[in-house]
Amino acid sequence: MAQKLLIVGFLIVILYNLGAGLYYMLVDKGTTNRAVKALTRRIALSVALILLVMFAIWMGWITPHDIGR
Repeated sequence: MAQKLLIVGFLIVILYNLGAGLYYMLVDKGTTNRAVKALTRRIALSVALILLVMFAIWMGWITPHDIGR
């Protein structure tokens, strides 16, 4: 259960940074680099989440299900 909460938490923070990047793009009109920082954080968090899920599968903490079998 803790793994699922961690993944959902990551997704919420990723969506927040995506929204912040959109907001900064609309409000700042290119005068600051806040949008770039927010979108860079989103990419870093997305990569970290993918690596975390891959590591958890490798360690056996979570198991993917077979959808097509």
